[in-house]
Amino acid sequence: MIIDIRSSGEMILASLEGELDHHTSQAFKAKVQTILDTEETKNLVIDMSRLYFMDSSGIGVILGRLNQLKKKGGKVMVFGMQSQVKKVFYAGGLDKVIPYYEKEEEAVNNL
Repeated sequence: MIIDIRSSGEMILASLEGELDHHTSQAFKAKVQTILDTEETKNLVIDMSRLYFMDSSGIGVILGRLNQLKKKGGKVMVFGMQSQVKKVFYAGGLDKVIPYYEKEEEAVNNL
């Protein structure tokens, strides 16, 4: 798993490549948490365009960040899912609490 995290003002942009599963979800959580602990960030936008697998651990870590950011008045948005990841996203009910967009600009513009 390759995790690229960029922070800008009140937003974190996390680009994920590979698999978000029980082996990698804690690394993702730790990288995001480092920024949340040191900056006034309240929104997380996740680029899933290069993520080709996600399991329930991935769902859990994303929901955990959503709950954490909601307490700060923030949001989590995702964009660019491949079909396999999209199936898990919808099956896990994430679409009911996290908006999905096709492109980064759409997600950022809807914060």
